[in-house]
Amino acid sequence: MTTLFDRSTTAIVYGRKTISIQRMLDFDFLSGRNPSVSVVVDPNSSAPVKVFFGKDEFLLPVVRTLNEAKSKFPAADVIVNFASLRSAGAVVREGINLNYRVIATIAEGVPERDSREWVAKAKEKGVMLIGPATVGAVTAGVFRVGDTGSSNQHLLKSKLHRPGCVGYVGKSGGMSNEMYRMIAENSSGIVEGVAIGGDRNPGSILFDHLPRFERNPDVKLIVVTSEIGGTDEELIVEAIRNGSLTKPIVAWVSGTSAECFPKDVQFGHAGAWAESEAETAKAKNELLRSVGVLIPESFEGLAETIRNAYQKLKNEGKVCDLMEPIVPEIPADRSHTHLQCTISDDRGEEAKYGDKAISDFIREGSLPKAIAKLWWKTELSPPTLEYLEMILTAVADHGPAVSGAHNAIVSASAGKDTMSALCSGLLTIGPRFGGAVDGAAQAFYFAHKNGLSPQEFVDEMKEKGERIPGIGHKVKSIHNPDSRVAELSNFAEHNFPNMPVTKFAREVELITTAKRANLILNVDGLIGASLVDILLPQLPEELRESFFETGYLNGLFALGRSVGILGHIFDQKRLQTPLYRHPQKDIMYGEGAQTMM
Repeated sequence: MTTLFDRSTTAIVYGRKTISIQRMLDFDFLSGRNPSVSVVVDPNSSAPVKVFFGKDEFLLPVVRTLNEAKSKFPAADVIVNFASLRSAGAVVREGINLNYRVIATIAEGVPERDSREWVAKAKEKGVMLIGPATVGAVTAGVFRVGDTGSSNQHLLKSKLHRPGCVGYVGKSGGMSNEMYRMIAENSSGIVEGVAIGGDRNPGSILFDHLPRFERNPDVKLIVVTSEIGGTDEELIVEAIRNGSLTKPIVAWVSGTSAECFPKDVQFGHAGAWAESEAETAKAKNELLRSVGVLIPESFEGLAETIRNAYQKLKNEGKVCDLMEPIVPEIPADRSHTHLQCTISDDRGEEAKYGDKAISDFIREGSLPKAIAKLWWKTELSPPTLEYLEMILTAVADHGPAVSGAHNAIVSASAGKDTMSALCSGLLTIGPRFGGAVDGAAQAFYFAHKNGLSPQEFVDEMKEKGERIPGIGHKVKSIHNPDSRVAELSNFAEHNFPNMPVTKFAREVELITTAKRANLILNVDGLIGASLVDILLPQLPEELRESFFETGYLNGLFALGRSVGILGHIFDQKRLQTPLYRHPQKDIMYGEGAQTMM
């Protein structure tokens, strides 16, 4: 490639830098290309980022790791690295190992040892590094790194939304933004611009980018800004002398004021100080001028020097002024929505579950199909849908004595409305009633995943002083098995041959029932373990990651049990049951057991 980026280039942004991401997308919109940001990496959260493309709002996906981003978005070959100075190095090293083509690191203050290591590894792998301590790079009308070019207004004034004829490279990020504006005002604008960063050991040096400008037929003029310190300019001079750089170059090395100070002075950047006479701005400007580089007498003359060089090219017929494209408008009053929904859509003539009309689900006559689309945004296999329906049926009710039904009955008899009574029953669902489904699934899944044997798992739970979720029943035992568990097990074993977590749970049951007959795998435990085996592999990867913390399985129990709870409420209302008062004889009063006299 003769430019760092093309119009199909897409990037992974490391860090939830919403403003910078939005600026990249605004650049894309103004340039008339598709969104350039594929995904954001945030180690702390996978919640999507709300962004705009023009006036349209959409959700940008977020993943936890760079490796996951690479596997899900293999076409993205650029990393825009907003990690802090402490973690930037780890991101760059991983990016190099994953063979990203370009890595731009924005952080300042990165240790020199880290950056030297990056440079060595990047050269081995052929990775282009930009930064650290940079604003980034831009290929005009094509792709923009982060905040390069500053605000949208400045970007348009700098003509970065369409290509010109100048290749620019400099050290300072702030200076690069000013230079894009200066170049646009005195020529047709840039083809590409790079700010390499002001550190002593940048990922790439000024000269690394000049051969690309030389090869690019669209670049007619090269502009370079540098500063006191280092000897990068000597490579430019050598290339001009040996004929490998032939295009006209305008340059300026800042820091000529240093000679006015009584002793050595360092400017803002880490690399902006001279160790020898050759590293002074005055010496470097003179060296560049000696091989024909166009050097103004001072920075104030740089704009005129660029204008004269461009005019000369125009007189020679090598460049011409461009017709400006029509630029789409970004609404000034856009604001993010307060709610978001990714599971259903009530716009249009017919409401949808996901991308499918509700009438389609009605014709198919399957509630589990609707659940799969609304809860997990996917379609499940027919045996899985049948198994889910069996589960909902199995957990619908377990008599009036269990806590959820009992609470609803008491509320209904107190004259509460149906919805209030339902809520009183549902609020009882938790770790000891119904809510054990998620707990059992999580406990068995991670014990199996971490390589624990069933006995090690039992011993570990005992040592923690915790009950094993999904194990134990007040009434049922190995001598009086739960028929619900038997029916669900028979169906699952017949239709789903590979069930390692369920097998693990059954092996745990063998250990626990050897101690006490009622320590069986109960219906919560079986549902939890079996759905990990059956359901989890069929879900989209982003949902699998948050499967346990979201509470899907407890949700299934609540959905099924709502049927029974409502039944009890309707039953009490039909019976016109009076207000319930618990009998005193069923209450032990006092602060402990009564003593015998």
